[in-house]
Amino acid sequence: MSWGPIFGGAFAATGVTLILLLLGSGVGLTAVSPWTGQSASAGSIGVTAAIWLVVVQWLSAALGGYLTGRLRTKWTAVHSDEVFFRDTAHGLISWAVATVFVAGFLASSLTALAGAGAQGVSQAATTASLAGTVAAAESPTTDLSTSYFTDALLRPDRSRAQTTTDDGAAAAEVSRILLQGAAQGGIPDEDKNYLATIVASRTALPEADAKARVDAILKRVEDAKVAAQKTADEARKAAATTAMLGALSLIVGAFISSSAAALGGRQRDEEEDLFLTRT
Repeated sequence: MSWGPIFGGAFAATGVTLILLLLGSGVGLTAVSPWTGQSASAGSIGVTAAIWLVVVQWLSAALGGYLTGRLRTKWTAVHSDEVFFRDTAHGLISWAVATVFVAGFLASSLTALAGAGAQGVSQAATTASLAGTVAAAESPTTDLSTSYFTDALLRPDRSRAQTTTDDGAAAAEVSRILLQGAAQGGIPDEDKNYLATIVASRTALPEADAKARVDAILKRVEDAKVAAQKTADEARKAAATTAMLGALSLIVGAFISSSAAALGGRQRDEEEDLFLTRT
């Protein structure tokens, strides 16, 4: 084992990897924008990042493997098949050392992409539980798991609901109804009618207009949930694609590093034989 060439090739591969990762990060950030309509989709960013990781792995593995094979000294009195095996083994070990060095950076990149999928899921959950958060703020000592049913038990009749003047209590109750509806996947007609009654009493709208407003708001909530779930699904697919391409790139990188080391070793032996012939 010639550890000097192995570490030399590994360090070279690590340096090239870091440079290319920083370059890819800089270029990738130009495609991300906080302004609506000016940023690439999560799926496009994920696929582009995965392809760039593959390119980084292949280029760095080729350079590191070639240097490993080219820098080692010639083995004398060794069969050519054994020389080929040793060269490829040195390239593989050099690739493995470099991979360990940059594992933290690659893991951070893959974790960030996978975290995008988790973030999308959390956004959907946040959208669904926004009303519950408001309710909790209004009544921090109330157990949200039972508050909805408590409200249902103590729910006043229509005449009392229309004359209620406590806006804070009404808003908290509406929030708990929305939270329960989000948890159950829908709001019963009884709750919708009660929400329309509260809206009519708070806004002085006719009951028909109040029901239309309730339906419109519930549709907006549902649309927000669907949009958040779509974003989460796109991020999940991008993360899965990145993970699979990353694994494939590592396998191909190991092959490229081994082949490059064998090529570098053969060229080194040929140059030494040519030099000895001339001298």
